[in-house]
Order: sequence, then structure tokens, then C-alpha cells
Amino acid sequence: MSDLELLFSQLGEAATTEITKTEHPQGFEENKRVSRRGSKIAGDARSNLEKETDRKVITSQNYLSNKQSKKLLKK
Repeated sequence: MSDLELLFSQLGEAATTEITKTEHPQGFEENKRVSRRGSKIAGDARSNLEKETDRKVITSQNYLSNKQSKKLLKK
């Protein structure tokens, strides 16, 4: 996962949280709709960046190196 992938993931989570704080959804279906709206915000932002840069944001790389991720798992 690249820095940009993490940022867009965080954007989706933050957008969903803000919508939830504003609308106070009740039940699974309402929360599911809010979640989809939050992820759409991040998806649209990612698509716009990809159009502007002519480069894909999604990569196959890991954010942490294998050595570092193993150290974190042991703690």
C-alpha cells in the first residue's frame, strides 16, 4: 500500500465518520448507506487524481517492508 492509498483510505473513513456524526444513522442499512457515501467521496478523489496525473494510485506494494512488518507483529 502506498502513501496515497493510505491517504485515500483515511479520507473515506473520515468522510464516513463526519456523515455519521451529522446524520446519526440507526441500524445496519442506514449505516451501510453512509459508509458507501463516505467511500464514494474517497473514490471520486482518487479518480480525479488519477486523471490529473495519468498514473494509478493503487499499487501491489506493501506499505511496510517485510522486515519491519515482522517486527511489529511480534510486539
